[in-house]
Amino acid sequence: MKINRRAAAYGVCRDTGGRVLLTRGSDSAAFPGVWSLPGGGIDHGEHPDDTIVREFAEETGLSVRVTGVRAATADLIVLPDDTVEHTDRILYDVEMIGGDLRDEADGTSDLAEWVSPADVATRPLLPFTASVLGVPFETPAVPVPEVPAERPPGPVQRFGAYALASDPAGRILLTRIADGYPGGGRWHLPGGGTDFGETPDQALARELVEETSQHGRVVSLLGVSHRYDPAALGPEGVPLDWHVIRVFYEVTVDDPTPAAVTEEAGGSTSEAGWFTRAELARLPLTELSREALARKG
Repeated sequence: MKINRRAAAYGVCRDTGGRVLLTRGSDSAAFPGVWSLPGGGIDHGEHPDDTIVREFAEETGLSVRVTGVRAATADLIVLPDDTVEHTDRILYDVEMIGGDLRDEADGTSDLAEWVSPADVATRPLLPFTASVLGVPFETPAVPVPEVPAERPPGPVQRFGAYALASDPAGRILLTRIADGYPGGGRWHLPGGGTDFGETPDQALARELVEETSQHGRVVSLLGVSHRYDPAALGPEGVPLDWHVIRVFYEVTVDDPTPAAVTEEAGGSTSEAGWFTRAELARLPLTELSREALARKG
C-alpha cells in the first residue's frame, strides 16, 4: 500500500453578505467537481501564513490577509490510485483586501465562487471543508497503514504540535534539547512531530507524557510557527534539510507532578522541568519558546 503525507493551509473568507468563498476541484484534482475552502500544500521552507496568501491569489485572484488561526487538524483519505494520504491542515480566518475574483487556469481548481450559507450544504464538499462549515458528512474510516521507520531521502517536511503548558501556580513546563540536535542545550516547548494518522491534539497529549510525564488540558490554539534551516546538523553530523511546521497551544496541567523524561521520548530531549517566570529569564530559550511566551503575555 502506498502512503503519502502533506501539510496544507486553507482559509475561511466571507463577504459582507455572509457568503463563503469556495473553489471546485478541476479534472486534474484528486476529486474533480468537489468543493473546498481555498488553499493548498505548504511549500518546503514556506511559512504557512505565506501559503494561504499565495494560494488565494493563485486560486481566486484575491489578495487576503490572515485575521486569525481557527484550528489545526489532520485526516486520512484514500486517493483514487489507492494511496493513503495523511494531510495536516492549518485552518485560517482571512479577509479580502484587494484583487478581482477569477477562476484558476490550469490548476487543481477550475471555479471560484461566493456561496451562500443556504447553498453550501447542496454542494459536494471535501470532508474537512464540510466539518469547518458545519455541514453533516459521512466519511469511511481509513485504517492507519504501517509506516516505514527509515527516513526518506531528500528534503523532509515535518509537522509538530507543542504546548505552552502552565500549572495552577503559574509555573511553565519546558524541555531541554539534547546535545547533538539542532538547538541543543536550549529549553523548548514540550511537543514534537505528529505520527501518520495522528491529529495534532493527539500528538500533543502523547508528547507531553513522553517528554515530561504530565497530562494537560488544551485551552486554546496560540499560533503557528515554522523553522527552516537546511544547514542544521543532526546527531550523526549530517545536514538535515528539514522544514518544521509547528502549531502551539496554551495548555493547563491541573495536577502537576515532578517533570521527568520517559524512555519513549527518544534521545532528542535530555531533561524537563517546571520554571517560574523569574527563572525563565535566566534560561537559554528556543525561538519557539520565546514566541509562545510573548504571545501569551
